[in-house]
Amino acid sequence: MSRGRGLVLLLGLLLAGAARGHVASNGFLDVEVRCRVVSGALELTVRDAELAVGADANHDRRVTWGELRAAEPRLASYVAQHFAVQLENAFCPLTFGPLKVNARVDGNYAWLPFATQCPRDVRRLMIRYTLLDDIDPSHRGLLRLQSGTLVQTAVLGGSASSTTLDVERASPWRTAIEYFQAGTWHIWSGIDHLLFLLSLLLPAVLVRRGLRWEGVDAAQPVFWSVLKVVTAFTVAHSVTLSLAAFDLVRLPSRVTESAIAASIIFAALNNLYPIITEARARIAFAFGLLHGFGFASVLADMGLPSGARLVSLVAFNCGIEAGQLAVVLTVMPVAYAMRRGGLYRRAVLPWGSAAIAGLALTWLVQRAFLPT
Repeated sequence: MSRGRGLVLLLGLLLAGAARGHVASNGFLDVEVRCRVVSGALELTVRDAELAVGADANHDRRVTWGELRAAEPRLASYVAQHFAVQLENAFCPLTFGPLKVNARVDGNYAWLPFATQCPRDVRRLMIRYTLLDDIDPSHRGLLRLQSGTLVQTAVLGGSASSTTLDVERASPWRTAIEYFQAGTWHIWSGIDHLLFLLSLLLPAVLVRRGLRWEGVDAAQPVFWSVLKVVTAFTVAHSVTLSLAAFDLVRLPSRVTESAIAASIIFAALNNLYPIITEARARIAFAFGLLHGFGFASVLADMGLPSGARLVSLVAFNCGIEAGQLAVVLTVMPVAYAMRRGGLYRRAVLPWGSAAIAGLALTWLVQRAFLPT
């Protein structure tokens, strides 16, 4: 029973994160270096701007452009306290431009441009990013730094609140590590991708006999079922991620994100009203092609460095697989241990699948029909 509570708790945490939004809190930091000048823009979701400085003046849980505009001085001051660029031991004081709003597929972002001039030409630049550290520890800033044709990336926040980059050349190993970490963070923060995979894996420890789900008799069929689903999902999203990364195939973000939500609904409802019981790997492959375009959206925001495009793509994809594998290894042993109990068959599988389908339906309506 304690293991059962553990799985229910894990499912609850995933759904709680999904209820707040289908991705975790991410900011986007775009930096360009030209000799002594460092410029760029910082993007935070409007929700994060509200958490940071209280932009919702009338407390109606909706931040209007007027409220955001009125909060601009406070937001600029907050950013100045939690974001800095430094040249060796000399800070480069930032100045901020007018606040704007940038619409992304997951909502509106407060877009704040900045610029600074350092005492001398920049060769090594330290960037410190601690936004929302004391409010939302899950928040991360996705950094993209460009100097001439050289593009570098980093994931900032949490224990990695600062990074120092050589703006004249990039280490291939460092680039690979950064993209691996970005891929891992993206799969962990992309709750919709995890819920799709979870919907396919929850029945892996069960077998359909007549109109009932029953626990499997041995671990071997579970292992092969999980392996087939995960492999199919991996191969499929790797194909479309690669095609999108090299600009060979593109889909509109609204179409991709709406289709991903629909895929979750299908996979979850299939647990409640089983149509496909022994060929879930086919579902994983078919819809995994769509999820690959979703993974590519973050990669597009980060960009692929011109000198290490293939290495960066492989590292990003390996990061996704590592994060995915960690979730599988956490969930499936507990599910297998619970498989014969009524809690799993009568509560975790049906209630969990119904909750996932309900959340995905909300996302589908938001993504397909509501303005961004």
